[in-house]
Amino acid sequence: MQLLPQIIFIVLACAAIFLFAKNVGRIQRNILLGRDASEGDRKDRSGQRWRNVFLLAFGQKKMFKRPLPALFHFFVYAGFVLINIEVLEIMIDGIFQGGPHHTFEPILGGFYAVVIGFFEILAVLTLVAVVVFLIRRNVLKVPRLAMKELDGWPKKDANTILFIEIVLMLMLLLMNAAEGAIHTQETGHGGFLISGLLVPLFSGMSVDTLHTLQIICWWGHILGIFAFLNYLPYSKHFHILLAFPNAYYTRLEPQGELQNMPEIQKEVALMMDPSAAAAPTDEAAAEPPRFGARDVQDLSWKNLLDAYSCTECGRCTAVCPANLTGKLLSPRRIMMATRDRLEEVGKALNAGKDWKEDGKSLLHDYISVEELRACTTCNACVEACPVGIEPLDIIVQLRRNLVMEESNAPGEWNAMFSNIENNMAPWKFSPDDRDKWAEELMAES
Repeated sequence: MQLLPQIIFIVLACAAIFLFAKNVGRIQRNILLGRDASEGDRKDRSGQRWRNVFLLAFGQKKMFKRPLPALFHFFVYAGFVLINIEVLEIMIDGIFQGGPHHTFEPILGGFYAVVIGFFEILAVLTLVAVVVFLIRRNVLKVPRLAMKELDGWPKKDANTILFIEIVLMLMLLLMNAAEGAIHTQETGHGGFLISGLLVPLFSGMSVDTLHTLQIICWWGHILGIFAFLNYLPYSKHFHILLAFPNAYYTRLEPQGELQNMPEIQKEVALMMDPSAAAAPTDEAAAEPPRFGARDVQDLSWKNLLDAYSCTECGRCTAVCPANLTGKLLSPRRIMMATRDRLEEVGKALNAGKDWKEDGKSLLHDYISVEELRACTTCNACVEACPVGIEPLDIIVQLRRNLVMEESNAPGEWNAMFSNIENNMAPWKFSPDDRDKWAEELMAES
């Protein structure tokens, strides 16, 4: 019977890790449905990419453009990262002892109390930050956190995570407080830095009762972490993990530089020099390439990684000039719609179905023409994103498909396109007429 708690812990830990790994594999498969990124595998300039990881993901550089929310977010983030050291101790205790044992205490000696005290400070700061976030979302209703696109599951998801964090931090503090109360009764002194302040609340309890409370809180804390781990893949908070690779693979080229389409470049080159046309090959009979993107498989794997990395913070939408002037476009909704479509495709694949026959596509069914047309390609959304997401790249690819495969563009655009195709310029003049016009200008000058 002494081994039973250890066996139960090991079984639960293995089940939690297995399910989490399975979900991560599912998301990885969905992301890899995308084509190659326009800049290749994005593994060049590794030094600059690692610098982005440390500045954007670890350092949260862009978050601090709004110092107060960034500070509270940093409390939660630091608590998540550092308290994982405490989780490591719980895992070791669970595997070898089946309950709280403080494996690291003999190793660290007197410094152990300092470390736990520091973790408790982070726990309190996390509690404060989470309460502030709940108030901002549900009471103050900060505009970017109260938009219509967040109604339903996104709002419930955000609040659920915040409540889970409250429960986890309270379990940690109560567990330590119960242990401190036991030490106080047995030795006359005990308790860690913060939880020691709660010890007087348990003064009337027996040692056995306190020990039971400690065990309950210990199990509650670790089971909560297992549940949180397996909730993450279904939540926007999966960005906690994906922010790091997304920051690494973020674009290094100037934000205003649009990527050309090789097929179009080839056509333009032939337009300028028809004699450069090569002899017909088997490639000419092959299926023509898709211009732009119509569905998620036409986007790049980096676009799909962006969709799963989106924090739904709304900083992109808050600075979007189209959204600020009342247009339908919301860069955050672009990312959310892309992820929703990708999840739907993933579910069809899991069921062994051909998702291409569901009659839907990202363009039109999830993202409307009105949204795409409103974009000014100013890159404000890309600059504002704290984890290096590029909503504009998805917008541009969808617009390219609209124009080049559906001829779906305003009349003025189509007239310009026709002139470029026929006259090699936006104006409705033949090349000879333009030469004559230029000669007349020279003569007048």
